[in-house]
Amino acid sequence: MDSTDPRCVHARAITTGAAKGNRAVLNNLITLYSKSDLRSDAARVFRSIPSPNVVSWTALTSAFSNSPLSFHHFISMLRHPSRILPNSHTLTSLLKTCATLPALTFGAQLHSVAVKLGFSSELFTASALVSLYFKTGLSNNAKKVFDEMSVRDEVCFSSVIVGFAQNYKPMDALSTFVEMRRSGMTSTMVSVSGALRAGSDMAMLEQCRIIHGHAMVTGLNLNVIVGSALIDGYGKCGLVGNARGVFDELDMELNIVGWNAMMAGHAQQGEHGSVIELFTLMEERGMVPDEYSFLATLTALYNAGLVEETEIWFKRMTEEYSLEPCLEHYTCLVGALGKAGRLEEAERIALTMPFKPDAALWRVLLSKCAYHVNMDIAWRMSDRLLEINPMDDSAYVILANAYASAGRWDEVREVWKRMKDKKVRKEGGKSWIEALGEVHVFLAGDRRHEKTNEIYAKLTELMEEIEKLGYVPVWAEMLHEVEEKEKKKSLWHHSEKLALAFGLLNGTVPPGKALRIVKNLRICRDCHEAFKHISRLVEREIIVRDVNRYHKFLNGSCNCGDQW
Repeated sequence: MDSTDPRCVHARAITTGAAKGNRAVLNNLITLYSKSDLRSDAARVFRSIPSPNVVSWTALTSAFSNSPLSFHHFISMLRHPSRILPNSHTLTSLLKTCATLPALTFGAQLHSVAVKLGFSSELFTASALVSLYFKTGLSNNAKKVFDEMSVRDEVCFSSVIVGFAQNYKPMDALSTFVEMRRSGMTSTMVSVSGALRAGSDMAMLEQCRIIHGHAMVTGLNLNVIVGSALIDGYGKCGLVGNARGVFDELDMELNIVGWNAMMAGHAQQGEHGSVIELFTLMEERGMVPDEYSFLATLTALYNAGLVEETEIWFKRMTEEYSLEPCLEHYTCLVGALGKAGRLEEAERIALTMPFKPDAALWRVLLSKCAYHVNMDIAWRMSDRLLEINPMDDSAYVILANAYASAGRWDEVREVWKRMKDKKVRKEGGKSWIEALGEVHVFLAGDRRHEKTNEIYAKLTELMEEIEKLGYVPVWAEMLHEVEEKEKKKSLWHHSEKLALAFGLLNGTVPPGKALRIVKNLRICRDCHEAFKHISRLVEREIIVRDVNRYHKFLNGSCNCGDQW
């Protein structure tokens, strides 16, 4: 007889008489049955209890966790003639179920109950509320609950850090990590990896280095989860060499997540040779590549402009490894074909693949049509983008730029008019640079920075000097009837140029150190051309991470080969 089988334990309790009228024993049996996934037996034991208390009800609702039935049993408890009220354990279990399902409306009602009963600031209930709100994208609600907590531990801090990072609020995640350290809390692999994710999302190299140093002091740098986050962080910051250093230190311990992160770091740089080398080495170690391994490989080949190789590896994924491509894999294939000018074929694949194309795929194909000035397909791609989201500014902007490149100014005006009539607003360019321990954010034409006068003076100096080196402004994306002086002013004051000028001010970024800029949009052709010349003028490496990929400017050229 298996002594761990709840049915055996139940049988002994019956034969010894322990189960008769002993509510504590029956409560424990409910829990034992639920842990063995014998929910119907757990419910039957509950029904045998003459006067169930709050512990009995909590055991029952917990037995049906991750199921709407737990809510049904909770409501039955509230309606029971004995008028039993939930305790913090009851609410915590139910809130976790709300986060798993998810069931925000019921969770909000539980929050109200917790407030009325005085449990909303208690550690476990509040932590469950925080997780629920982050899971459902309500970061402000989660932060409010967190701020009102009477007691916090390292687990709660870790949840908030990760929650902010997952909800694209990296600055809040990093601020919470700093607050945790100042509170004297012990760092965990979860809090450190969450902070690294936040830093890497904004390509904040110095923050990643600081957290790396902290991980080394605490010994967490040898943890596989933290190590994978470090590889991912350095890779997203463009320091593939640093990522490879961490990888080489931990490679015998790393699982496929760490290997994929290393491959993704190389892929963002278009370093397809390094990605394929790692892919081969991974197989030699006996690891089985997954869909993320292939996504890194296809991304690297796409970024390198290798269309035939992209097709070969896409075919290998399905035929040799029996992996079903996801939408992201198809996007790489479509993008590679589009980059090679095979636009009709790319469109056909997009329309016949087993997934409904999303905005990102149509946007990629639209940008390739603009690059090759194929207006017939570009117009169709723009319409497909607008079918998904009628307010998508990129559908108008990229199409207008394509018409401008073709010199078809009447159509450019028509696109802008159509955009204005629909009241669609163009997303503003935003760039940021990490310097002097802070992140400095710039908008196009920005004059809010305390060093605005110095920045604009430096930018004017740079632009005048590179004109002597042969820089010619790229007017193609500007309306032709705009005065040349206004065109130049508009081009000069793009957000990435302002960030670069700030980085080149005396005392901002140490001499010889690469300048690292992140942009929320695609870097424009004029800025790309200007940065090539500026890298030669100042004899510095300039690294820009735009929405598509990394650009490394050095000695007058870019690693993207002028294709992005």
